[in-house]
Amino acid sequence: MHEEILNTLPHSYRTGIFSVPTTFYFSVGDIRKTVVLGAEGCTVQDGKTVDEADCICKTSAEMFARIWNDGYRPGIMDFMSGTIKSNAPQLLQQFMQAFGKS
Repeated sequence: MHEEILNTLPHSYRTGIFSVPTTFYFSVGDIRKTVVLGAEGCTVQDGKTVDEADCICKTSAEMFARIWNDGYRPGIMDFMSGTIKSNAPQLLQQFMQAFGKS
């Protein structure tokens, strides 16, 4: 299910949030995906396809589902406890906006 969500992102992407290409690397449970968001659209690729992503997000499949499907919005404790690991939490907020999840 989580891989399906990530693979269907191009269909629900809303332009206007990212004006320059911004690269996200997701590690969700056993799934690894690179997502690039820009002014023209969204692409999703299997695995890590870039050396340096603008935003890295590592979390469990359960937390990902809770955020995406249940509308949970992570707080500082989710990041401090390591439940969600990211080098750029603010970009994750923009990511959610780009898919109408804010």
